[in-house]
Amino acid sequence: MTPTATAPLKKHRNLAQGVVAHLSDRIKGGSLNPGDKLPTESEIMRILGVSRTVVREAISHLQAAGLVETRHGIGTFVLEPTNAPMGLDPATIVTMRDVLDLLELRISLETEAVGLAATRRSDEQLAQLRAAVDSFEECARRGGETVAPDMAFHLLIAQASGNRYFHDILTHLGSNIIPRARLNSAHFSDDEPGPFIERVIHEHENIFSAIARRDAEGARAAMRTHLSNSRERLRRAQEASGVAG
Repeated sequence: MTPTATAPLKKHRNLAQGVVAHLSDRIKGGSLNPGDKLPTESEIMRILGVSRTVVREAISHLQAAGLVETRHGIGTFVLEPTNAPMGLDPATIVTMRDVLDLLELRISLETEAVGLAATRRSDEQLAQLRAAVDSFEECARRGGETVAPDMAFHLLIAQASGNRYFHDILTHLGSNIIPRARLNSAHFSDDEPGPFIERVIHEHENIFSAIARRDAEGARAAMRTHLSNSRERLRRAQEASGVAG
């Protein structure tokens, strides 16, 4: 498929988000169907007036959302749609407002999940949670990538709840459940990265300690504090950056 008309992007906070939105709309609208090859990077650059770096970042987001796959040396192709729980589509989580809305949903879901985990977890699951907390702290202190161990911690809690739907929803959302995977909240807020990460480490330890002592209410309170603090950090980041949505 070779588009002939130019299609200037609507104003977006981030150009890559604009490319994601444009291609997602075409996939969902049926003008790009499963198996179809996306326009080349050069074509997208010409059509939308963006750089190659922006196009590649957008394609990475679409890959992470499970909408496309890239076959090296051939091109990028639209994948068959997967059934999204309750219509939750990771590809639509592109703006700071989207991440804030997702955090509000997570406060409800994970506050209950962690309460159940505190009463239902096995000793083996507790050991896995301890390893996830330690892995996060080690990565954070040496300046490494913290999204994967952070996500693992939250998914293990969902698994320990004994209710597979908590785990299914968080797994479907993938790394979008961690704000840093989409937006650098430490960078946008008044927090320096060091103190920011130390607070997250402390919050994780509080959650783990409550689960370890089988304190359901304490675990719920610790999780609510953790996610509410994340939401507040992100809200301040949004205000500081002057982004409305």
